[in-house]
Amino acid sequence: MRRMKKSKIVAIVPAGGAGTRMCDSLPKQYLDINGKPMISHTLVALASVARISRIVVVNAPNDVYFSRLLQVNDDAYAGKVVSRNVGGATRAESVLNGMLSVGDDFAADDWCLVHDAARPCIAPRLIEQFLDELEHESIGGLLALPVADTLKRGNSDQRVEGTVDRSTLWRAQTPQMFRLGLLRRALAESLDATDEAQAVERLGHQPRLVVGDSANLKVTYATDLKLASLLLLERTT
Repeated sequence: MRRMKKSKIVAIVPAGGAGTRMCDSLPKQYLDINGKPMISHTLVALASVARISRIVVVNAPNDVYFSRLLQVNDDAYAGKVVSRNVGGATRAESVLNGMLSVGDDFAADDWCLVHDAARPCIAPRLIEQFLDELEHESIGGLLALPVADTLKRGNSDQRVEGTVDRSTLWRAQTPQMFRLGLLRRALAESLDATDEAQAVERLGHQPRLVVGDSANLKVTYATDLKLASLLLLERTT
């Protein structure tokens, strides 16, 4: 198996959201899954990948939870995790602020991998496969899944106007990974982008689509929390 040798990888984990759709006073990323905060599962998976040199968690400016979590779990994160309370008004701004915080430790042609704190079921083997797929890419890419459901286009009256061709449609996941200099420029020009790939697309590039895994779900609602718990339990049995 060929490995990335020349370019270093820094991982950015945006974790500044409040998770209001979970109807819980605790920020979503700190909700318990199988005895650990959700974000802890995410960070353990990332930290277990040797090719990732550093993991920057971008918290909200008023976050009071993560510093305590890091003190307790630093060994589990292989000493790779640092916290920065520089979360912005948008996801793109948070990721950009996290990238700027690494200073000159990473070069413009190094890789920046971005992964959602709320995707705790990411498997280290999937991250490794993703890195292998992008090893020789000049731009980067993202995990994604081809759309399997039949899609309908509706009108303002909630009536079907037509069926959408799904043959070229994909559901974006994370990780998403791009050259650090390129992604920094892309996000600076697209603070409203909903993911990193969109910002890079706006510069005229075509990110590589790498087939992901349905188990790499994003926890958004309470039912997702239960499913994530089952998936993580299955992995340890």
